[in-house]
Amino acid sequence: MPVSARLITTRFDASSTADEVAANADLSGIRAIVTGGSSGIGLQTARTLTSAGADVTLAVRNLEAGARAAEEITRATGGGNVQLAFLDLAAQPSIERFVQGWDGPLDLLIDNAGIVTGGLERTPEGWELQFATNHLGHFALTLGLRDALTAGAQERGEARIVVLSSTAHMRAPVDFDDIQFERREYDPQIAYAQSKTADSLFAVEATRRWATDGIFANTVNPGGVATGLQRDFTQQQKDSLAAAEAAGTFTYKTTQQGAANTLIAAIAPELAHTGGHYLDDGIEAYTVPNDASLSDHPHGVKEWALDPEIANRLWLVSLDLLGRSDDGAARARSIPR
Repeated sequence: MPVSARLITTRFDASSTADEVAANADLSGIRAIVTGGSSGIGLQTARTLTSAGADVTLAVRNLEAGARAAEEITRATGGGNVQLAFLDLAAQPSIERFVQGWDGPLDLLIDNAGIVTGGLERTPEGWELQFATNHLGHFALTLGLRDALTAGAQERGEARIVVLSSTAHMRAPVDFDDIQFERREYDPQIAYAQSKTADSLFAVEATRRWATDGIFANTVNPGGVATGLQRDFTQQQKDSLAAAEAAGTFTYKTTQQGAANTLIAAIAPELAHTGGHYLDDGIEAYTVPNDASLSDHPHGVKEWALDPEIANRLWLVSLDLLGRSDDGAARARSIPR
């Protein structure tokens, strides 16, 4: 299994904030990309990274909102280096343009953006939109930036990828027999859960394939944070959250608290040169059986989200969906430094 026999711990917990995690960090010269950096957890992540000295690119679908976010970060940090770039993770041509426009090494990739839909929506390729955005979009983006990450690792000793998952992953594995909901009845909660399981599996396999190049990927669960993501929740989803909150198995965090796990995976020394881990409330989550209930294990990670065989299968299926035969291995061309 990708997780260690002894789970990784840090001095942080559920109440910690991103700013607290980065309080003594000097990220000068670090180049970072944050997808979905115009609001919510992504905005807080970008602001904290910038405050610590990193050069941050906000990869956003809404450029107007992204520009406001960049201005807010600049004001809050006293003039940090923030760039803005368009990226629609549900549109493969947009991802290709973003990758082609990236120049130089990359030290830190935060695959933060995500969507929730209230009903079945599809991309032009026919892919279910939540899976296409939350997993496939980030998968394609990360593959495209593989050379840049390799260059970053060569320059600084390692490059890190942080992938945002969710407690929702515990509701469903990846259904390889019907990923795109072409035969089964569509349930937006199950579709979201499947995409979040896929996010964790992606980090497991990316680390297995790329660790020898100094690239390590970890998954984080931000916890319950009230962001724009909830605007498309169905009433059933809202009722489910309300019931969990009433039962004491779910508590809302601030966006700063929600971004804390991201910062831990991004910069904490405990996560140096190691990947395939799932972090929750400042520590590596314990693994629970696939038949375990969410109410009994709100802070665990299902076996199906860390299984290396499933992770490899998803990687190959994802490559096939994208029409690719390679996994983005470094090519002969050099990357300017």
